[in-house]
Amino acid sequence: MSESNKPNSARRNFLRQSSFLGGAAPFALNLAALGASAQAHAAGEDYKALVCLFMFGGNDHANTVLATDPQSWAQYIAVRTTQGNESIALPALGSVNGVLSITPKTLQAGRSFALHPALSPLKDLFDGSRAAIVSNVGPLVVPTSKAQFKAGSVPLPPKLFSHNDQQSLWQASAPEGARFGWGGRIADMIAASNATPFFTSVSAAGNAVLMAGQNTKQFQVSTGGAVAIAGLETIFGMPAASNPLQTILTADHLNLLEKEHAVVVKRSIDAQRLLAGAMLPAGDGGIANPSQYTVPATGQLANNPLAAQFQSVARMIAGRTKLGVKRQVFFVSLGGFDTHDGQNETHADLLARVAHALAYFDKTLSNLQGSDLRSQVTTFTASDFGRTFTSNGDGTDHGWGSHHFVVGGAVKGKDIYGAFPETSLGHAQDAGSGSLIPQFSVEQYGATLAKWFGLSASNLADVFPNLGNFATKDLGFML
Repeated sequence: MSESNKPNSARRNFLRQSSFLGGAAPFALNLAALGASAQAHAAGEDYKALVCLFMFGGNDHANTVLATDPQSWAQYIAVRTTQGNESIALPALGSVNGVLSITPKTLQAGRSFALHPALSPLKDLFDGSRAAIVSNVGPLVVPTSKAQFKAGSVPLPPKLFSHNDQQSLWQASAPEGARFGWGGRIADMIAASNATPFFTSVSAAGNAVLMAGQNTKQFQVSTGGAVAIAGLETIFGMPAASNPLQTILTADHLNLLEKEHAVVVKRSIDAQRLLAGAMLPAGDGGIANPSQYTVPATGQLANNPLAAQFQSVARMIAGRTKLGVKRQVFFVSLGGFDTHDGQNETHADLLARVAHALAYFDKTLSNLQGSDLRSQVTTFTASDFGRTFTSNGDGTDHGWGSHHFVVGGAVKGKDIYGAFPETSLGHAQDAGSGSLIPQFSVEQYGATLAKWFGLSASNLADVFPNLGNFATKDLGFML
């Protein structure tokens, strides 16, 4: 690696010396830095956050964003209807519960488009220019044509169509077993701008390889907020200050392993208490609780766990000044997208949750502590892969490329980026059964987001190892 491509040495030194890495420097040093950081925020210093919404299982892109021009629609109905007239095709425009028409700013000759009927709140964001669609994104090593794919004449992503491996490729540019993700690598680059680097990479959905950096450790929160060690706040009625469990866990030791374990535990306790004091509460006096969403199949109202994850993210963003953070990467997720059967009902319910959660998060950010933060927070979707255009009778099978949404005030919204693929079989991007060969790589998609986030060209090359193989580094969907 050339010197110009190496992370800034001062930044590396800061990271090495921070308590969240080596455990040698007292946590109080980071606390002391909060005062200066808070003053900087008060003076109007910028804040940005990236939020990844990962849809585990492989979202069916062909029923999420649809081409509705007559030729495309006729092919769609024909291919998605199988023998016995079983169909996973959605009702047409104008039908009861029919697809929702959208009009992108950039017209594509002879094409018209729509969204799944369950995505009405997301359609409102799209129509309001706060959401965009990036067409046919997926893991690639180099630009790949159908002929090259069939011949195996270019490097291909390993273990295509495998859930675990493709989830890892999306998150880390490597198959299952990867240790560091591109969200964590971004966090490595920008952690030094935060007074408490603990809170740079945050997951509200458990451990995710996307969020793991070489230096930056992902911090996990629950929908209830900061997670404390069980029994630590009170035990047998004793207050935390005299808690014997805390004394045992944080006591100094001669044994080096025990000593380091105590340092890590003490650091975690301090971080949890700092975060608990900084996060706004949920509900009255804090971040409003999400409303219930409407279950498409029944019309009944139900709680949305995905919206609750976004609420935790919003509560943490609200505490950014107290935490002294200027850049944060977040992770939320929803599972169940592996729709091999029962797709019509299952997929509708999942997309209703996605749209409801995104609309709730957008509304919450529009007036967070009296400020509109929508231009400073960008949410993007990701998933294992798309699915086959063909139906297996009651569902779809594993695919490759897929369409994705980017939401936020800094998004060049109300548009579809990239040439929307043909709605047919056997076309130039068909890898088989209508599975799409991606036109855009995950790394181009991620690099566009990371550039907006503030990474330099050399930083981007470090974060996305295959980016140099693609002529276009910025897909143009961010301001």
